[in-house]
Amino acid sequence: MVEKNKPQERPRGGWLSRFAPGVRKIVSRRDTPDNLWVKDPDTGEMLYRSDLEASLWVTPSGRHMRIGARDRLRFTFDDGEYEVIDTPEVAEDPLKFSDGKPYKDRLAAARKAQNARDVMSIGVGAIDGTETVAIVQDFAFMGGSLGMAAGEAFIAAAREAVARDLPLVCFTAAGGARMQEGALSLMQMARTTLAIQELKAARLPYVVVLTDPTTGGVTASYAMLGDVHLAEPGALIGFAGPRVIEATIREKLPPGFQRAEYLQEKGMVDRVTTRAELPGVLGRILSMLMDGRRRAA
Repeated sequence: MVEKNKPQERPRGGWLSRFAPGVRKIVSRRDTPDNLWVKDPDTGEMLYRSDLEASLWVTPSGRHMRIGARDRLRFTFDDGEYEVIDTPEVAEDPLKFSDGKPYKDRLAAARKAQNARDVMSIGVGAIDGTETVAIVQDFAFMGGSLGMAAGEAFIAAAREAVARDLPLVCFTAAGGARMQEGALSLMQMARTTLAIQELKAARLPYVVVLTDPTTGGVTASYAMLGDVHLAEPGALIGFAGPRVIEATIREKLPPGFQRAEYLQEKGMVDRVTTRAELPGVLGRILSMLMDGRRRAA
């Protein structure tokens, strides 16, 4: 006996699998990366990730997007080849700090997300033919905050440059000092300044490349103590942010205030240089400074 009005069982997989068996497997979500497209923060346009990577993460609108330390070192050194210098280990969470979440847990999460020990990475290689020590600050790691690990890494990079008789290039990107380390973080401003004095005593060039954003105690220390200051287009550079300044002085700031181009116009930055041009510009500057040092010796 056949039951009437019994609903037919629908084939699993939806209508597409009924008409084209196997198609579902071909276009499986597993085969489509989640990060295939990146949104242009200026225009809202969706950009193909591989195109952005080919353009060194510079959008068609000219926005120099933030990049990690590995990409920065790879884009800077000739043929993307460099020697990695290990950063020193420091005491972790000396203040047993918690802001609702223990500092140790925040560190662990940042390390897992960024696959890095802390904010600073050091590499040694040739920049347009000139052997150089480079240190990169990664904003993606806890906002590029300056803590004990960052201070020790900067000192290690400066001393590596002195030991090898090479110039030092520093790529800055920071939201300020690391609040979870209190005064120990602020002490790094003085300690990094002393490390720069070691470079100057050895008559070695120190060049700073200011990237977006460079603010707080980093701007008040090693970011502004270079022999030459370059900046990427549109980079925010300052001590306090524009909103804080406007709220304090109760006045509207000029257009482009604290941006790289404005600071070049006011003499705080020597040159605004696109990411694609940076290796060549750095190479010429470093070659000239090192040649002048050799002639004066």
